[in-house]
Parts: sequence; C-alpha cells; structure tokens
Amino acid sequence: MKNRKWIIGWTVAALLAMLLSGCAGKPATEATGSGQNAGTGASGEPIKLALSPWPGWFVWYLVKEKGFFEKHNVNVELVWFPVYSDSLAALSTGKVDANSQTLSDTLAPVSKGIPLKAVLVNDNSNGGDGIVVKPDIADLAALKGKQVATELGTVDHLLMLTGLDRAGMKEEDVKYTNMTVNDAGPAFIAGKLDAAVLWEPFLSKALQEGKGKLLFSSKDTPGLIPDLLVFREDVVNNRSDDVKHIIEAWFDALDYWKANPEESLQIMAKAAETPLADYKAGVESVKIFQLADNLKAFQPGTDFTSLSYTAQKTGEFLKGLDMLSSIPQTDSLFDSRYIEEIAKERGQ
Repeated sequence: MKNRKWIIGWTVAALLAMLLSGCAGKPATEATGSGQNAGTGASGEPIKLALSPWPGWFVWYLVKEKGFFEKHNVNVELVWFPVYSDSLAALSTGKVDANSQTLSDTLAPVSKGIPLKAVLVNDNSNGGDGIVVKPDIADLAALKGKQVATELGTVDHLLMLTGLDRAGMKEEDVKYTNMTVNDAGPAFIAGKLDAAVLWEPFLSKALQEGKGKLLFSSKDTPGLIPDLLVFREDVVNNRSDDVKHIIEAWFDALDYWKANPEESLQIMAKAAETPLADYKAGVESVKIFQLADNLKAFQPGTDFTSLSYTAQKTGEFLKGLDMLSSIPQTDSLFDSRYIEEIAKERGQ
C-alpha cells in the first residue's frame, strides 16, 4: 500500500485538498512507460521496473544512485507512478515488466489468470498503514455510521476490513467512500472525513495536520502486508539472469545502507523529495527484508511470516468479501530460486 509520494509542501497541498499526482521532478517519468536507464554499459533492452510512494521502495533509487544495476550488468528503467493503483494496472496490462506491490494486490490479477512471479520481499508494513480518525472517535466500534475513506480493492481497504472485522463490524456498518490515498489524506485533513485508511507519508501528515489519532495499523497485524517485487512471468522466463541480477543489486544496496546509513538515507530522502528527518520517520514504519528474512518468507509456514500462508488467508478473506471470485493457486506465484541461489553463493 501503496501520490505513496513525499514532497516538500505536501501539507499546503493537503490543506487545499489538491491532487498530488501531477507533481513533477521525480527522478523517473510518471506513468508513461518511460523512465531513466540504470546507466550505460548495461546489456539488453531495459527492464521497466515500476514503483510508487512507499518508504521501502525508495531503496530502488539507492540501487540506481550507487550503480548496483550497472555492477551486475543489467539495464533497468525505474518508472514512477504517483498513484499506486496505476502501477498495478501497468503490470497487469504489460506496460511495465515488474512492479513493487503488496501481496494482497497481486492475488486479484493472478486469480484472473494473469501470470505473475513474486521473486523478492522488499519489506513488511510495520505501522506504515493505518486507520486515522477524528479525535472524538474512541474506538473502531465508534466508526459505525461514520464516513471512512480508502481506495477500493487496495491493501488499505483490506486493512480497514480487517480492523472492522476485529470490532465485530462489516463494511456496510460504515459509510464507505472509495478514494485514492492521494485524495483521502487531504480530505481528512480538511475535515471532510471522519476516518481514512492511509499509508505513509499520508498517514503521518494526517495525524500531524488533521489533528487525528491512530486507531489501528499494520503493527496490529504483523505480516499481513508484505511488499513484493513482482514480475510478469514471460520476463522471468525470457530474462532469468537479469531478474537474478536485479535482486543481487537490491541486496548490494541494503549492504551499502548498513555500512553507510546517513548517506543512504540522504539519497532516499532526496529521491522521495522530503526532509531527511521525515523520511527516517517513515522508513521506521516498515521492516526492510534482508536475505535471511526472504529465505524464511518463501518457506511454507503456519503463520504470517510465510508468504504462502499469508496468501491463502488473505485470499480466503478477500473471497469472503466478494473481492475475489476464487482463491488463486499461489504455488506458481512464489519463485524462490533466485533468493536460494543468492543465499548459497553468499554462504547463507
């Protein structure tokens, strides 16, 4: 979940309830199928890798800035989508080759027969998605009859339904309004909504500027919202080496971040067009997945630390809400071979 775009001056735009999707200046072209190549010297046609405003996904700009795509001789074009749902559509329709997206948002296209492969866990939301409400709303049960907004079918819609379910409520118990996070955040700040389900950085801004409070977040549902690198299956089949090199570049960037934390955070904050302190606060709301975390996630399991378990439970939940016509078979969705090969080569 999932503009997820930080910009200086967002608060002013929020107070005016303006759309952020038209903002320029991002270091990749917005939603046009074009972007910036990783650099000269990389081989093959560029692989178009889409991403949206979310703390864990700005690591891709660290990968690019420090030359890790070039190091692994892979040509990657980062394609920026200010509106997250647009990136989902771009992957499903083949306008991009890969996308950083949530597991829950991957299940719908797979259930419709679109062949996708999840090859990497970028992170887990750990408080980066949440339900923010007006100060006078005491608990989730008090949302009955209130106007609650988030975008239909996205991971934060799932989070809202999960929260309502825990309070013994259903969606029809609230006045649900379908709005993109780009609109819902400013609308909440402007006092037009009783509650909104948002992700960072919109969540923090709504709490700060809208004088709201947080009732429920992804911290209350650990493992429910994994963020993945998802490829179209034909790209994996035809350019398997490049897929592996992209994943290797990701882990190189994480190693660089660990060794050079301040420089790395500055690079990502600059890409996010946000003050360093704000970016640090946002990235603390996610758990970045290292290689060992990925190895564990791709293994079968009986809790939300396992992707297969999370996919099954999420699929059941979504089907029960008629958001999926059938629960997809996810055995072919998760492709762990690259993680396993890289771990073996690195002695893990």
